[in-house]
Amino acid sequence: MKKKLLAIIGTLILFAIFFTPSVFALGFGAHAEYWIPTFKGDLRVDKDGTVGTEIDIKNDLGVSNENFPGVEAFFSMGNHEIRLSYSFVSLSGATNIGKTIVFDGDTYNVNAYVESDLKTSMFDLEYQYKFLNLENILAGFSLGLIGKVKYFDGEVRMRSTTPGSVYDNQEDFHVPIPMIGLGVNVGILADILEARAKITGMGYSGSFFYDAMVDLSLTPVPFFNIHGGYRAMSLKIDDVSDIYAKMDFYGPYAGLAISF
Repeated sequence: MKKKLLAIIGTLILFAIFFTPSVFALGFGAHAEYWIPTFKGDLRVDKDGTVGTEIDIKNDLGVSNENFPGVEAFFSMGNHEIRLSYSFVSLSGATNIGKTIVFDGDTYNVNAYVESDLKTSMFDLEYQYKFLNLENILAGFSLGLIGKVKYFDGEVRMRSTTPGSVYDNQEDFHVPIPMIGLGVNVGILADILEARAKITGMGYSGSFFYDAMVDLSLTPVPFFNIHGGYRAMSLKIDDVSDIYAKMDFYGPYAGLAISF
């Protein structure tokens, strides 16, 4: 009887070690990444009842693709993880416009030389709870529920010195977007190679946003991580400070991380 009891206790201890991570396990770190997306989007800016022109940002304003840096800090305890990240989007163009454009209540005539900017800082505060965590079994696997707030602090601007179209218009926008999603980690080779995927999104009042990524993460030495993958982000703003926009970014990214 005593031997059976000891066997049961031993089995439970082994189960706890191999099938559940410690709730007191702590981790923290930071990473930087560089995203190389293709961009496309439409924009309209109204003013005091004057409806603006629907603008193809790339074709009408001569805006080209740009690369975006980003940084992130993270902290984890057991199945709980918090991430705070920042990235900056800056798009600009200059061209003789091929059509008349009404922007922010003013009319830029066809052939006017127009300079334009779209800039936004993106702040993300993310919490993830790993409701399924098998990272101590074989190569590891986890599935987590994500709650997130993404905050956009940006501006759109058009200006011209062409006679008949001498304007300098700017509109600011500040958009907080609550989001939910899922994250999955799949260990491929112990703690050395891992596949990761994450998708978050939300839609409300005619606006929506989603952000999805998938990558491979390589840890060649302890505490140092190299990762690369593909990310897609889509945003629709419907009448935020008289701004209407639909923008898509998609392309590869790479990054470095230090974690403890």
